[in-house]
Amino acid sequence: MKGVGNFAGFAKRELTAEDKVLEGVKRLVAEKASPAAIYDAAVQALSGLPRYSWVGIYMVEGEELVLKSWKGPQATRHVRIPIGEGVCGAAARSGKTEVVADVSKDPRYLECFPSTKSEIVVPIQDGTRVYGEIDVDSDELSAFGEKERLFLEKLAFQVMLGVRGKV
Repeated sequence: MKGVGNFAGFAKRELTAEDKVLEGVKRLVAEKASPAAIYDAAVQALSGLPRYSWVGIYMVEGEELVLKSWKGPQATRHVRIPIGEGVCGAAARSGKTEVVADVSKDPRYLECFPSTKSEIVVPIQDGTRVYGEIDVDSDELSAFGEKERLFLEKLAFQVMLGVRGKV
């Protein structure tokens, strides 16, 4: 029988910062933590990632998005956003992730901070209902690409699992 080769490629890889964020939220979901605990843990963990200058989780209440948890250098004045208004409201209405490479070129953008250059908004949904969204701002242009979109959509799914039936 011939050898099967080098197994070094199967060695356990080191967890990325994104993996650690996902694992932390998955653990809270498994422990049946409160929605508030899940929101707070998610924004706290996300705020430590490079290029994430402000992070918030908004949840749908009636026809508005209501800010439930945030982390950044200062509060936003947009604590309630009508569904359909701004980039956040558009994502909540469509159920689709919105990536804005340059907020100065998107007429939907509701300015929170003069330093914000790009934004990604990811709906928290189960396929039939949008529960809320994760909103991330960056002080860098084009800070969010496919990698960030996929990661944040996985995180939004975990948040949904933790809040579905509780909100």
